[in-house]
Amino acid sequence: MEELKNKKIPFDQLEKSDLYVDAVYEGGSASNIRAEVLNHLLPKCGNSGGFRKVKRKNSSKFAYVVLYTSMEELEWPDFLDTETGIFRYYGDNRKPGRLLTDTKLKGNQLLEEIFDCLNGKGNLDDIPPFLIFKKTGEGRNVQFLGLAVPGNPKISPDRDLVAFWRTSQGERFQNYEAYFTILDTGDKPILRKWLQYRIDDYEHSNQYAPDAWLAFQKSGRNGIKALQAPRLFDIPTKMEQMQCNEMGRVCLDRIRNHYKGFSQGFEMCAINIAKMMDNNFQKFNLTRPWRDGGRDAIGIYAIQSGSAINYPLRMECALEAKCYGTNTSVGVKEISRLISRIRYRQFGIMITTSFVDKQAYSEVVEDGHPILIVTAADIARILINNSINKENIESWLISIDETNPMISDNIRAQWVAEKQNTYQAR
Repeated sequence: MEELKNKKIPFDQLEKSDLYVDAVYEGGSASNIRAEVLNHLLPKCGNSGGFRKVKRKNSSKFAYVVLYTSMEELEWPDFLDTETGIFRYYGDNRKPGRLLTDTKLKGNQLLEEIFDCLNGKGNLDDIPPFLIFKKTGEGRNVQFLGLAVPGNPKISPDRDLVAFWRTSQGERFQNYEAYFTILDTGDKPILRKWLQYRIDDYEHSNQYAPDAWLAFQKSGRNGIKALQAPRLFDIPTKMEQMQCNEMGRVCLDRIRNHYKGFSQGFEMCAINIAKMMDNNFQKFNLTRPWRDGGRDAIGIYAIQSGSAINYPLRMECALEAKCYGTNTSVGVKEISRLISRIRYRQFGIMITTSFVDKQAYSEVVEDGHPILIVTAADIARILINNSINKENIESWLISIDETNPMISDNIRAQWVAEKQNTYQAR
């Protein structure tokens, strides 16, 4: 098995292959659906859709389910956190015009049913294994990400399946955001024979099941052992720097809209984000605008033992904030400007609602500059961890504007009044 890990399995071997975590399974050379991978690789599997459900023989229950994703849609950001093994997946009601569970493949209905079972409203035996695949971007090739189950011991039952509203083309509709866990199946593959038995001879299928699956079937959420892979640092991609859940995406959009045409405001917002990120940040002071139009802040980071006896270590930091849209990156120019402003024994913080491009990020890492980079994904996490959500973010932003010392009283009062009227009119 070791030689197959992270390798490609040819199309002509799919119907005999087991499933190896991270292995790539190659598509065929035909220009039509006959080149599709999953219906050759997996017994009885369909050849289209994000949800692909396979039933047990002579039963309405499912033998297994495939979740298939590109992981490249910012609007629907399916995401695998390889460090924790947690997989976020969005349901199949992605366009207006239908009710939450009234979808063609009934994927959202399935999510409701299996999370009900997980949380004590049904039988764990009715939860099928989920096989997670993603497109590689190379022809019809797909990569197997692992065997997954619903939920995670670190996610509370009221947050592992969340319905949220989205607006498209002027219409509102709901979809699900679901959290799964990739199981640690060790160095053994997921046997094709196990999947076949789950279809044809379910009662005897567990003899071929992975141990991690059996532990889940026995203990549910408490039996989940996640496949965790500590990260060896590399330059994060745009997607990685932008990835967040639906609540985070809404909050980021509202920050960008709030400060559109009012760039002076976001620096104060960034200071609040830094303080929420780590309460050791203290006493930020906004500086006057630079000749290039930029503005930053100087703050103190205090490291202390936790007692009132010994004097804390205080380090100065220079903060720069960029409120950018999803397609505008922080580049070399902005990073170089921050580097030039860091004095001896200071460090820098770049906070952006967007992402840092690869070249700029590489220069920070390779040259060892003492800069903390905080991008959209980080901001979303910080806000949610501090109970800032779509219900209260607008009032939070207004409260920041009301205390901004770098804006004249008249301009600040006018701005705050306009925003309050805008929000109340919604």
